Amino acid sequence: MNYFIYNPISGNYPHNKRTALLKLIRLNPENTILETENKNDEKELTEIAIKLGAKKIIAVGGDGTINKVASVISGTDVVLGIIPMGSGNGLARHLGIPINPAEALKKAMTENSIKIDACSINNKLFFCTAGIGFDATVAEVFDKRGIRGLLNYMKAVIISLFKYKTIEIEIENGKKEELFLLTIANANQYGNNAFISPHSNIQDGEFEIIKIKKNNLFNLLCISIRLFLKNVHKSKAVEIIPAKSFNINYKSGQPIHLDGESIKTENAVLQIEILPGILNVAV
Repeated sequence: MNYFIYNPISGNYPHNKRTALLKLIRLNPENTILETENKNDEKELTEIAIKLGAKKIIAVGGDGTINKVASVISGTDVVLGIIPMGSGNGLARHLGIPINPAEALKKAMTENSIKIDACSINNKLFFCTAGIGFDATVAEVFDKRGIRGLLNYMKAVIISLFKYKTIEIEIENGKKEELFLLTIANANQYGNNAFISPHSNIQDGEFEIIKIKKNNLFNLLCISIRLFLKNVHKSKAVEIIPAKSFNINYKSGQPIHLDGESIKTENAVLQIEILPGILNVAV
């Protein structure tokens, strides 16, 4: 039996496309769809699927939905399938999973799978990217707006530009640094082919710390363009550091994102670690 954890409000896919995908899934009597009704239902539904003997669980939604399902099955023999229907779909794009739902379904049902790394920040898992600073502010604004989709994400970016203040951090108890943002990358992109860490490898047993320095609006615009040209690492305002573990002194109660999902820091020290090969993914 294959279990599908379906988030009906992820992304901004038209109703007819969602209906067509669900009909396609139901053509196979071995498939069972478990639909979320409330935020964070994914974890509970995944646990139910495991208790029912699931060997493969397919997450249907965005990076946040994938994160919640993957966080439960990491370290087990259960295989994760991905049907990306989010606003950015960063993990799916990194793994070469089709954005077309019908094609992604075929990929999810394949017998081929690979082991990928996960990262943790204070024991909370993420699989694509996490960050503090500007991208965390955008994730917070986007979450509060309650409207999904790329267009509304871009609106959140614009709103954030007018309210944002740079962050001050210490890395490994070093000197204080003022940054526009700091991203921790397991995969190579945020989503929508915005490559924040072009050379990141999700199977190499390490992550990358990306620091973007405080800058004027024109230079930040140039850096934004570089994301889509896949050469942000060539900017003088960007520093990329590979690591297996890292401590960052920041502040408690500040926004942070894990795979695009907005949460608050619970203490002033962020302990970041790599968890090699902890998740099986159908590819």
